[in-house]
Amino acid sequence: MDGLDIDELVGRAREGQPRAVARLISLVEDESPHLRAVAAALNPLTGNARVLGLTGPPGVGKSTSTSMLVSAFREQDLRVGVLAIDPSSPFSGGALLGDRIRMHDHTTDPAVFIRSMATRGQLGGLAAATPQAVRVLDAAGCDVVLIETVGVGQSEVDIVALADTTVVLLAPGMGDGIQAAKAGILEVADLFVVNKADRDGADQTVRDLKHMISLGRRELGASWRQPIVRTVATAGEGVADLTAALDEHREWLASHGELAARRARRAEREIEAIAVAALRSRLGVGQDALARLAKRVAAGELDPYAAADQLTAGHDGP
Repeated sequence: MDGLDIDELVGRAREGQPRAVARLISLVEDESPHLRAVAAALNPLTGNARVLGLTGPPGVGKSTSTSMLVSAFREQDLRVGVLAIDPSSPFSGGALLGDRIRMHDHTTDPAVFIRSMATRGQLGGLAAATPQAVRVLDAAGCDVVLIETVGVGQSEVDIVALADTTVVLLAPGMGDGIQAAKAGILEVADLFVVNKADRDGADQTVRDLKHMISLGRRELGASWRQPIVRTVATAGEGVADLTAALDEHREWLASHGELAARRARRAEREIEAIAVAALRSRLGVGQDALARLAKRVAAGELDPYAAADQLTAGHDGP
């Protein structure tokens, strides 16, 4: 790896070579010593891809819906990247769901790149390396990047910080409307999808969503009214309505200056995360030290401010 030619690797990724794209994402995930050079080479090539986030409770059909959207975008002759954020294996730390077998229809398409990424315990439903992986796919010429999160409820609202448009999927008969309100994902949705809309209870789920949206806080000035789209992803039903709603939101983002604002906030979060990681590394602060301090706080031996002082001072002793 010491003789790695970053410019050549990025060039091959730009040509659509899947192995080059995969290697760049691996460099990101493994926090390679080449990471800074990779970031410097990628950054001027980014900013063109639409970044769409799909989230929602488990069992609503996120992977099937993602596959349906990939098909729709490919019909428009667009290159598509998919980042499927999976729960981590408790043994290897790798992506538990592996090769995304539910998206097998697209695995032989050279214009579709699918990558599973492990959360490795990261809160927020996203892997820590996801922002940089999005940059890789963007720089590699993907027109659309789809991010599918793990489906863990309250902790997956971080998708809103990364996506241009956040889609929240629900399904009838699962109590998902109430769950959405409790988990706080109601506020992060740019649009809702009621999947499995051929099932009993779909009308009630739509009514519940409309009611909850009507109770939501109204923003001052120009605001986006979250549409509700019905789909049956397994049959490809409703995909035209969904892509139309996505296009409408894209136009709204551009016309209200919100797209640039969201991407600036995304960069802000990315810079902050890198700076915090660098600071922890410089101080020699590891998870073990944090865990020991947390136990002392929980036991009443130390208050959290004193614990934070010890953490930033680089020690966790009495």
